[in-house]
Amino acid sequence: MKIVFAGTPEFAAQAMRAIDAAGHQIVLALTQPDRRAGRGMHLQASPVKEFALEKNIPVLQPESLKRNSTDSSKQLQAKAAYAQLAHTDFDVMVVVAYGLILPQEILDLAEAPPRLGCFNIHASLLPRWRGAAPIQRAIEAGDLKTGVSIMKMDAGLDTGGTVLVREIEIANHETSATLHDRLASLGAELITETLCLLESRGPLHTTPQLSDGVTYAEKILKNEADIDWSLSAAEIDDRIRAFNPFPGATSSAVGVTFKFWNSRVASQERSFPVGLPGQVLGVHDEGVYIQCGKDVIEILEMQRPGGKRMPASAILQPIMAQHNTVHFQRDSVD
Repeated sequence: MKIVFAGTPEFAAQAMRAIDAAGHQIVLALTQPDRRAGRGMHLQASPVKEFALEKNIPVLQPESLKRNSTDSSKQLQAKAAYAQLAHTDFDVMVVVAYGLILPQEILDLAEAPPRLGCFNIHASLLPRWRGAAPIQRAIEAGDLKTGVSIMKMDAGLDTGGTVLVREIEIANHETSATLHDRLASLGAELITETLCLLESRGPLHTTPQLSDGVTYAEKILKNEADIDWSLSAAEIDDRIRAFNPFPGATSSAVGVTFKFWNSRVASQERSFPVGLPGQVLGVHDEGVYIQCGKDVIEILEMQRPGGKRMPASAILQPIMAQHNTVHFQRDSVD
């Protein structure tokens, strides 16, 4: 089949590679404009663009797809993108973590017969966690399961009917980084399965999303990562793992702001001295125990500003040797 692919990050690129490996022809790629990144702040192409260039696939990088934008530059880019899409011979459009809203007129292009529509890979069990950050929000909320939904897109925010849904369990130690990789692999598998069904059967039946159980996965903001030690150990553990790798949970002690990368709720079988929320109760070979609003959390991996990720004990032991008590606190207050 001939595919127009719209996506930006590695999660999308993995699906793109799978589509190509399955023998489909990607005739056009849409992706976000190159962004400055890294210490040198050099312009960097997205993973989707890198793969497209490797395969000699034409690439469009408009800042917007809205032809009625009040910004004349964005309007011209949107008009050019629409014109190229309208004159491209394709069967299906696939959208994965693209980052731009697709106007109804773009969806209409993908639906115009004999085209079969626009399909999206979404990393949640819709209607739970519609929106920008479904992987992080599922871990932050303490969900026990998540999955991938292949959805036929409509004009709403992740509201279209689904054609394939597959569920996986979220492990106790899961971070957003590890869950991302598992869901990216599953999404690539399900979109190739969807394209196979479209190729053999034509238009597919879609299942409307339930009206009950709708939640929204708002974009992750950096200030959310400041640890609130008045929360329970379970809640803090969920947040530390949810914000790994971005933006990294943070808290300050002895005038330094540290990042916290891995943790677990301390065993109820251990006994600890009574402490205030944020107070370090002890250090051992594997980790550091810190009092929370309820129960104790064991921090396993931390990072100093400008340093590398290290076992938390290696960072805290020398600090504990110099101070009678070490107390972590929030850098900001809601």
